[in-house]
Amino acid sequence: MTQKTIIIAEAGVNHNGNFENAIKLIEKAAEAGADYVKFQTFKADNLVTKSAKKAAYQEKNVNDGDDSQYLMLKKLEMPFEWHYKLQKHAVINGIKFLSTGFDEESIDFLDSLGIDLYKIPSGEITNKHYLQHIAKKGKPIIISTGMSTMDDIKAAVKVICDQGIRRSNVIVLHCNTEYPTPMMDVNLKAMESIKNEIGVEVGYSDHTLGIEVPIAAVALGATVIEKHFTLDKNLPGPDHLASLEPSELKEMISAIRNIEKAISGDSKKKPSNSELKNIQIVRKSLHYSKSRGKGHIIQEHDLVALRPGNGISPMEIDNFIGKELLYDVTEFTQVEIKHFK
Repeated sequence: MTQKTIIIAEAGVNHNGNFENAIKLIEKAAEAGADYVKFQTFKADNLVTKSAKKAAYQEKNVNDGDDSQYLMLKKLEMPFEWHYKLQKHAVINGIKFLSTGFDEESIDFLDSLGIDLYKIPSGEITNKHYLQHIAKKGKPIIISTGMSTMDDIKAAVKVICDQGIRRSNVIVLHCNTEYPTPMMDVNLKAMESIKNEIGVEVGYSDHTLGIEVPIAAVALGATVIEKHFTLDKNLPGPDHLASLEPSELKEMISAIRNIEKAISGDSKKKPSNSELKNIQIVRKSLHYSKSRGKGHIIQEHDLVALRPGNGISPMEIDNFIGKELLYDVTEFTQVEIKHFK
């Protein structure tokens, strides 16, 4: 995996079961500069019982008069036949296609498409057979960890690595699965704990409102950022409200790319190439505060620090106190070594 921050624009189920919406989401993700556009691949019958209830945020955001998670997901299934056209459209638009498979049948189908990595959603982190099934594909894996403890993450990573996946090919995303996530619950410092305790690269899957938290995560060392986006936040559906609209996605990605540049230095404190030209202009050098004649013994009040800084540094002032002038000097001229015995 690359040193550049991988940015996954999470279209998810924000197509609302409409193929043309899915096409538009790919185009908007590409225009924004994301590395991947990611959907969700599942069959409701493999994922949830018909008696399962919606999460509170799903019930609020969908607001269709029933609390059935099954019926909600059934409407949001992305047919397998869509994938071929969507993947091709992604290639045409210069962005990589990705989808999270939520069941083993979907994982096998995605494998047939030749996707280059797998994304494990937070809800499957304790699903051992599912984890093993993905790991046996032998490709890099990204894991979201919403609702997880450190022990949950350690156990999942062990299951994956026991199937032969190298730890260096696992990236763990810190995540909170409340939509939207309250700022007080973000806990970005958990990324560092995950990295130190588990020995993997880390990233962040964001469900807060706005763009500032993913940007901060990159500054703190995230190597992958995942963020939901939508064509319109006002569309009905479980995830639109906590998603970015295309202009916001573009703004977030631009800011992240700037942060990458800002943290890419060698950590040595020294003047940068761009500021070298300003040193003499902004700093000061020693000058005479008044005109003085030959033989004058320099006192502290005879010297003043003034711009430009192309002469003797004011840090050297003590070296000239008590010295005798060899020449007459005029007010505000620079102090020079040759002026003294």
